[in-house]
Amino acid sequence: MNNSHSIAMITCWYGVYPWYFPYFIKSCSYNPTIDFFIVTDNREEIFDKPDNVIIIDMTLEEFKINATKKLGFDIVLNNPYKLCDYKPAYGFLFSDLIASYDFWGHGDIDMVYGDIRGFITDELLENYDIINTRHDFITGTFCLYRNNEKMNMLFTESRDYKHVFTQEQHFSFVECNFLYHELSMGYSIFDFPSNIQSMTYLAMKGNQNGDFRVFFDHIIAQGMSNRIRWDNGIILFKDQFECLFYDMIDYKVKCKNKKVTYPIPDIFYFNKKGINKNSFIRLSYLRLQKKLQKIILF
Repeated sequence: MNNSHSIAMITCWYGVYPWYFPYFIKSCSYNPTIDFFIVTDNREEIFDKPDNVIIIDMTLEEFKINATKKLGFDIVLNNPYKLCDYKPAYGFLFSDLIASYDFWGHGDIDMVYGDIRGFITDELLENYDIINTRHDFITGTFCLYRNNEKMNMLFTESRDYKHVFTQEQHFSFVECNFLYHELSMGYSIFDFPSNIQSMTYLAMKGNQNGDFRVFFDHIIAQGMSNRIRWDNGIILFKDQFECLFYDMIDYKVKCKNKKVTYPIPDIFYFNKKGINKNSFIRLSYLRLQKKLQKIILF
């Protein structure tokens, strides 16, 4: 496959890598045409790290100093979670890092990728300036921007961006200023004019005005289910629907067994009892078979 558009994903992570991190790394290795930059203060060696995962050594204080210098005003960044609000500015703040790429994106590590290029095709990259993975609001977990000045500075078109960057609280600026329920129910972002002008607002406004083109579609898996499988680089739901990635925001909390067995298998399921090589349904069936065998024997 000819991938004529280069892509860089940027994730900032501070502290110890979480238990599910090896599965994220495994999925990155199956997307070799995309570079994944992890900006972090963690110098721990990453097991089986592929060449397309690139570690950028930077402390949180160094990030703060760099952002203050580039933005021209003192930002507030007292904890790593506040970085979520700065994601839309990564194209500007890390301009040297992404200079040679056609698109850049902000991402997370509480996710497992499927076949990214299978969804983010050259046709999409040619025709859209922002490529999002939900139909109703911009996702901080994965969103791509064309690497040009307009997109890299889009966050500055919000009347509120300086307020967001100079306050301690988290505003969900990268997404929709916490209007998740309202937007999923079909309301428009423009129905809430007094809210913080988030990236969803800016993306929908620019798309509506014809300033640039935004792709909105729901191509991810979320929530808790025993029917989600990673199979040699592909995310499948119920053996029917392929997804761009699995967002583990709920799973990482509700999963009851957070142990990792090496090497990471080429096929694994996201079960309630942990990520493993067997589906929960199959495990239940095998247990039932064993019980029946015992009954027959005795």
